[in-house]
Amino acid sequence: MNQFLHNKTVIISGASRGIGRAIAKELAAAGANISFNYLTSDQDSDDLANELKAMGAKAKAFKVDVRDFKAVKSWVDETKELYGGIDVVVNNAGIIKDKALALMDTDDWHSVINTNLNGTFNLTRAAIISLIKQKSGVIINVSSISGMIGISRQSNYSASKAGIIGFTRSLAREVGPYNVRVNAVAPGFIETEMLKDLTDEYREQMIKQIPLSRLGKAGEVAKLVAFLSGKDAGYITGQTFVIDGGMSSA
Repeated sequence: MNQFLHNKTVIISGASRGIGRAIAKELAAAGANISFNYLTSDQDSDDLANELKAMGAKAKAFKVDVRDFKAVKSWVDETKELYGGIDVVVNNAGIIKDKALALMDTDDWHSVINTNLNGTFNLTRAAIISLIKQKSGVIINVSSISGMIGISRQSNYSASKAGIIGFTRSLAREVGPYNVRVNAVAPGFIETEMLKDLTDEYREQMIKQIPLSRLGKAGEVAKLVAFLSGKDAGYITGQTFVIDGGMSSA
């Protein structure tokens, strides 16, 4: 694979599983050093770090809650000290707590907003001054088609992911003069641990809404993120790239 990120440092939130894990592997294969956080599974994070190192990448896992700005700032500072700087920021950490709004309690709302949207702010805010000072950098935010078309029983998740799109557009205008690009990707239904508890009936209903008649793969999202991270995407900023098998095209 073309090592277009050779010696670049990528910091990724929520990379121990799913889409984040696939992104870490894809960018490591492109030559990047990888710093990533996780919150719950020491085993998953250790396995990923070892896998990335086996690929020839420098990699380190940090147990950090993205809702805690001070902890995130320490993670960013340690990453800069370890690798000499940060070149690419990937905001991927996210959770779902789907429920009808009439049954949703305040914790269901705030926990999703605090992780998905505030977590994106925390990591970006902790890294942005370094990117501005070096007058280069890429920020990629993982949103969702739920933030674009709205999905029933996901008002909390949809609000957080729509917020990420607005955040992306605004920040792209703000930091573009410093040669910092900011884009978002909006996956549809991707085959990850997040979907593991779906019933076969609901899964079939979802697939019927997708023109390509299948769920997406985490690796497919990772390849889009990799493209946006590199020089070939050097004139792209402020955009949201949908990767949903055509689900939102209707």
